[in-house]
Amino acid sequence: MLSTRLLTAFILLTAFLAALFYLPDIFWAVLLLGLTVTAAREWCRLGQFSVGQTVLYMILTTLLGGELLFLVSVVLSKNPADSSMVWFYAASAVFWLLAVPFQLAMNRPIRNIWVLMSIGWLVLLPACLSLYQLRAMDPLLLLGFMGVVWVSDSVAYFIGRAYGKHKLAPRISPGKTWEGVAAALIGVLVYALVWFYSVHKDQALVGWLIPLLLLLAVLGIVGDLYESLLKRQAGVKDSGTILPGHGGVLDRIDALLPVLPVAALAAILFYSTES
Repeated sequence: MLSTRLLTAFILLTAFLAALFYLPDIFWAVLLLGLTVTAAREWCRLGQFSVGQTVLYMILTTLLGGELLFLVSVVLSKNPADSSMVWFYAASAVFWLLAVPFQLAMNRPIRNIWVLMSIGWLVLLPACLSLYQLRAMDPLLLLGFMGVVWVSDSVAYFIGRAYGKHKLAPRISPGKTWEGVAAALIGVLVYALVWFYSVHKDQALVGWLIPLLLLLAVLGIVGDLYESLLKRQAGVKDSGTILPGHGGVLDRIDALLPVLPVAALAAILFYSTES
């Protein structure tokens, strides 16, 4: 099981890095749309949609996501840091910072199909578009923001497993501990300092980089907890089975879903103040 998990992770990382740095924009957009539609199908599983509702949702997601990616690609071809999508990223930030913590605290399933569809789009589409825009701005910038999640997850897992005693959310995700969270934040703080001193030494940057990366680490944990809540309410272990040893696409990107739109929002605002 561990060998399968490691092999899948290696293949995914290699394929992602190759796509990130070498795929033409049009194929990058197609890849993102494919991942989004696959994640939408898994969202339907977590929401316990019927077969007909799942087919309808996947069709609507394909049309909506494709149209948005086309519009964004046209706009960003002139200015990668264009602020046209700020409102979309801001709506995502409000959702993850306010609505999701409330839902985690209430721990009550949502049954209305139209509400679930709308939430799914608010979860998936901003992340899809931010992946496109951050890559257009700088592939290394996107990789750096994704590194926050990888560092946070890794440190939280190992420290939490070795020293964790106080449960973070026992009814939702019994394996997560406050010790793991604290270690994750310390790990991200070190990561932020390494990023600052190795890439940029602009004092204006450090004023927002460290708080931003710490916020992103917290959001990554929120995203992880949110998917755990949905899986628990649906009575499933994984969102899907497409990735051997890892489950579904949502299982791999749950922490990135809130992180990427907020990262894109911050990057756009920073570039706008610098220009």
